[in-house]
Amino acid sequence: MNYDLYWIWMSCGLGAGAGCLDLVTYYEWNPYEIYASSFNELFRLDVITKRQLEKLKAYSLEDAQKIYDTAISNGWTLVTPSSEYYPERLLTLQNLPLVLYVDGNPEVLKNELSISVVGARKASDYGKSVARALSSTMAETGFTIVSGGALGIDSAAHQGALDAEKSTICVLGCGLGTNYLMENEPLRREIVRNGAIITEFPPYASATRVTFPLRNRIISGISLGTIVVEAGERSGSLITARLALEQGKDVFAVPGDLVSSSFLGTNNLIRNGATPVFSPNDILESYYSRFFDKLGSIKPFPNDEILRRTQKYLTETNTKTNQVADNKKQTEKHITVKKDAPDYLTDNAKKVYDFLSVEPKHIDEIITGCDLTTESTLSAVTELEIYGFVQQLSGRRYKLK
Repeated sequence: MNYDLYWIWMSCGLGAGAGCLDLVTYYEWNPYEIYASSFNELFRLDVITKRQLEKLKAYSLEDAQKIYDTAISNGWTLVTPSSEYYPERLLTLQNLPLVLYVDGNPEVLKNELSISVVGARKASDYGKSVARALSSTMAETGFTIVSGGALGIDSAAHQGALDAEKSTICVLGCGLGTNYLMENEPLRREIVRNGAIITEFPPYASATRVTFPLRNRIISGISLGTIVVEAGERSGSLITARLALEQGKDVFAVPGDLVSSSFLGTNNLIRNGATPVFSPNDILESYYSRFFDKLGSIKPFPNDEILRRTQKYLTETNTKTNQVADNKKQTEKHITVKKDAPDYLTDNAKKVYDFLSVEPKHIDEIITGCDLTTESTLSAVTELEIYGFVQQLSGRRYKLK
């Protein structure tokens, strides 16, 4: 029997974040038994609301089959409470996710040493560098870094794990296959190659304001503890910290500038009892005794380890920023001296000439940008090449000389 199908039926019928632990434990984690039960039988248990029951019974197994087929056809793994890969810590949540759709290696979900690193989306270079440095050191000790794949601190945390050539888990607030935050697509591809992207939302489900707080309970739920780096007073990462506390997990915070609003959230966490992090050792000390078999042989890091790595990443960031600025100036310089298309060119050649710049563009991009047929575009490009205006590069790319 394909239990995945019935877990999908329950997940979509009840909706993400539904409190259903009592229901699934009563039926001994057998979703088919729940599916086969009558409405009245489920209602008498008094473990979920009447509205939830109505939604559950209204959802069809055929729709669940479509979702299953979509996931399988895309090569995505379904991880349910029946699966060997399902994170054990999530099984204790009252609102546990009934299905995790996984793009990447589901094996990473089994690592006992998982820790989440979260923080502001609009983070400073300092904050991002600290998150990256801290994540890379923790990954080197054997921890899987868990975060939400957003810009800012999340991306820096994932990158830190990748710097160490270790695994990282990205928990999305939307379905796999969704065109969400496309500027982070290269990073997500790297994560899939070196870990996993997971979500409880079915394929192609859009992100909303509601989905992100629901996503956060999974980030904290998978992890032994949550590290908050650079969070303002109203930062969404504080929701993750609160959920971690509710789940009985450790909360760590990196101290920040006392006069900057960007660090009000993290500094308040420390004031209220979170463990301040000045070194990776501050985190490792919390887990040495529990995981001595895995951590006992690890030597303490030098006290300036985070400082040293942060300075390294800040230097890299400044160098890249300067290079981007220089490239922009060069591009602007070229653009200012670009001459008008000569009158003797055909209309299509003029259109392509106006579209092109010193930055190479693929032929498909030219076709789309100029709104011409493939034949007309190729003819226009050839004309420009004959007159010496255009240079062809490898990969069917073209630029102005």
